[in-house]
Amino acid sequence: MRSLNIKFHKPLTNNIKLNSSKSESNRALIIKYLSKEIIKIKNLSNANDTILLKNLLLKNSNSLWDVEDAGTTMRFLTSYIALNKKNIILTGSKRMKKRPISILVESLKSIGCEIEYLEKDGYPPIIIIEKINQKNNYLEIKGNISSQYISSILMIAPKLKKGISLKILKPFYSKPYVEMTLKLMEKFGVYNKFENNIITIKNQNYKKGTYTVEADWSAASYWYSIVAINKNIDNIKLIGLKKDSLQGDQVISNIMISFGVSTKYVKDGIILNKNNNDISYQEIDFKNCPDLAQTILVIASKKKINLKIIGVDSLKIKETNRLLAMKNELKKIGVNFYNNKNEWFLDTSKYKLSDKISISTYNDHRMAMAFSPLASECDLTIKDPDVVHKSYPNFWKDLKNVGYKLN
Repeated sequence: MRSLNIKFHKPLTNNIKLNSSKSESNRALIIKYLSKEIIKIKNLSNANDTILLKNLLLKNSNSLWDVEDAGTTMRFLTSYIALNKKNIILTGSKRMKKRPISILVESLKSIGCEIEYLEKDGYPPIIIIEKINQKNNYLEIKGNISSQYISSILMIAPKLKKGISLKILKPFYSKPYVEMTLKLMEKFGVYNKFENNIITIKNQNYKKGTYTVEADWSAASYWYSIVAINKNIDNIKLIGLKKDSLQGDQVISNIMISFGVSTKYVKDGIILNKNNNDISYQEIDFKNCPDLAQTILVIASKKKINLKIIGVDSLKIKETNRLLAMKNELKKIGVNFYNNKNEWFLDTSKYKLSDKISISTYNDHRMAMAFSPLASECDLTIKDPDVVHKSYPNFWKDLKNVGYKLN
């Protein structure tokens, strides 16, 4: 396992052409392959997860589909294969085999798909024995585990003979991701009724069209962090983001106002500027934007802002248990991140950044990128830096372009 040493040198460019959204790209790919019409996707993400999904759909294997460590790919393909194929094994990495999928599998079983677990009940690998022979069109699904289960079913819903009526049981986390799915479906002619946490989609066809994937607001969060933390960078322009975004993580622009960074929308993206806001305590609910939590925790630590956060339960079943991973790594800078009665607290009173620190990434791309802005304050080592390929392959190159030395 290689390590990457990072140290800020001097400001260079402050323009970044941000990578495309993995979330939009993966949904658009599933819709493309569900449609009988021609759908063109422009500006597709170069993230490893997206490339993997695209290659699996192109290969259209008759026996084994290996999603490796791509959680979205596993969940989206489970429904896609259940609709279209039989006698297919869907598997993944060691970590993937520890990430639960029972809610999605049992939902598909209830509408007429025959699926079995091949190793541990409730977890991959699974085998789709018989594709969906629809028995009913009503489902209830928990909303506080993973919105990807919900999106997975919604995207195949218009291809089901009886459509679907899906009731999402409260609490409903990551709702913006479900709304993103529905809006992308609408762009290709599939409409829904969404009332009282029940989504109804009738049998209908995806229509032909072209969609240009927006830049990634989740990736933008790391640049907000750099502007907030780096004393020598007052502004950065991120090219490719839109004010009328489908992505829920756009909320980072609102969150960061209190953490010292303001957002200006321009024709081809956004400009991040330092502001004079200075706070010592903040309460944040991440239930609709869990992928932003790690970034905010690092910013808050550096700025000595104590936090109370909720809505982060889903972080336990990501690439790693992100809550425990953050707890471990934040200790290295003197910060206490702890749980008390389903609420998490960040105590920054003993924050201390050594001249040199080394951060473990736990096979998690967001761990690497969340801690990287600290390189302007110390000599920083990131272990296994290649994990960023999962969502943002150009991250280290972009970091170098704004003035960081990497070796």
